[in-house]
Amino acid sequence: MLAASLNTLTPRLRFNFSKPVIDNVVFKLHYKLTVTFLLAFVILVCSREYFGDHIKCISDQGVPDHVIQTYCFFMATFTIVRHYNESLLEGGFLPHPGVGPVSSSDETLHHTYYQWVPFVLFIQSVCFYMPHYVWKKKEGGRIKALVDGLQYAGLALASDDMKVGAVMVPSKQTLESQIENVKKDIVMRLRVTRTWSTWLVAMEITNLVHLMFQIWMINIFLNGQFINLGSSVLNYNNWQDILDPLETIFPKVTKCTFHKYGPSGSIQQHDALCVMALNVINEKIYVILWFWFLFLFIVSALAVIWRFCSFFLYRRSLKFNEMVFRHASHKTFNPYNVIQVVNGCNYGDWLFLYYLAKNMKGIVFQQLFERLAEELQKRDMPFDQDGHEEKGAEPVLLGKVDYTDETLPLKDDIKKYS
Repeated sequence: MLAASLNTLTPRLRFNFSKPVIDNVVFKLHYKLTVTFLLAFVILVCSREYFGDHIKCISDQGVPDHVIQTYCFFMATFTIVRHYNESLLEGGFLPHPGVGPVSSSDETLHHTYYQWVPFVLFIQSVCFYMPHYVWKKKEGGRIKALVDGLQYAGLALASDDMKVGAVMVPSKQTLESQIENVKKDIVMRLRVTRTWSTWLVAMEITNLVHLMFQIWMINIFLNGQFINLGSSVLNYNNWQDILDPLETIFPKVTKCTFHKYGPSGSIQQHDALCVMALNVINEKIYVILWFWFLFLFIVSALAVIWRFCSFFLYRRSLKFNEMVFRHASHKTFNPYNVIQVVNGCNYGDWLFLYYLAKNMKGIVFQQLFERLAEELQKRDMPFDQDGHEEKGAEPVLLGKVDYTDETLPLKDDIKKYS
C-alpha cells in the first residue's frame, strides 16, 4: 500500500539533487561568474563581424592600405600627450584627442595592449578557475561519498527497501545503517578531515590573493591606469565633451608612422591615422571588470574574515554553533550535544561537519549529530581508580586534544545541560 502511494506521489514530488556543496557562494563567484564574464568578453572581442576590422588606417598612396593596417596593428600606435586639450578640440584646432603634429620633444603614449586583450582575458579565466580545480582534486569527492544514498531519507518509512520508478527509497533499517556508517567514517577519520578543511581555507585565501594579483597585473597591462579607472568614470560628469577619462586609456583614433626606402634608397616616412573600432568595446570591458573586481574583493575579504572569526568563535560561543548548524540544516540541536561535538573536534573537523550539514537532509544530520555526540562522549570518559579507561573508550582515536593553540573549549557549559 505504501509503495502504491509512493508510486502515485513520485511524479508530483520534486527533488532538487544538485552536486554536493563543497564551497561557499564567494568561492563560486570566482570560478563560475568571473570565468563566465571573462570568456564572454573573449568571444565579444573576437567577434569581428559585429564591429568590423579591429583597426583601419588611412595614409598617402605610397603604402598600400592592407600593409599600413597590418603594420600599425602589430607594431603599435601612439597618441601625443599635449594634444589632449579640450579647448583646442572644441575650437577645431585638433581633429581628435591626442592626434596632431608631433615633434621630437613631445611625450607620446604608445598603445599595444589591444593586440593582447583576448589572450589576456582567456588566461585570466583559466587562472580564476585554477583554485577551484585544485580544491576539487584535493577534496576528492569525500562529501559526495558520505551523503550518497541519503537523498531520499525523508521517505524512509517502510521496513523494507523499495524501488519507486527510478528511485530507490531506503527502509528505516537501511537509513539507520547508513547513518551509522557515516558516523563511523567521521570518527575513524576525524583527524584526516582537518587536511580537507585546511585545503578549503587555503583555497579561499588563495582566491583573495589571486584577485589582488590580477588587479595588479591589469594595472601594469594598461600602463598603470586601471587602479583609478572606476573612480575616474564615477567622478566625471560631462560625457558630452570630446575628451573623457577613457579617451586617454582607450583612444578611438591614433597615429602610426611607417618607414620605407624610397626609389633612391633614402628613408621615407609615411604618417597614418588609425581608427581603433575595438576600443569602444575594450573600454566597456575594463570598466565592468573594475567594478566587478571591486565587488569581488570586498566579498572575498569578508569571506576570509568570516572564516577567521568562525575559528575564534566555534569554541567560545554556544550560540554561534547553534546558529551555524541551524542555518546549515534548518534544524535545532540539543545544546549538550553541540558542546560534546565541539569539545571533541578541532576547527578542521568542525568545518567538515558544517559542510556535511549543508549537504544532508536536516533530519538525517540531526540524527548523525546526536550519535556523534554520544560517541565523542564515550571517548572523553574519566579514568577509573586503577588508571584504566572505561570500556567503550577503546580504541582511543582522538586522545587528549591539546588546546594550547586553540581557543578555550566549552567545558564549563557541559554542567548546565548535564
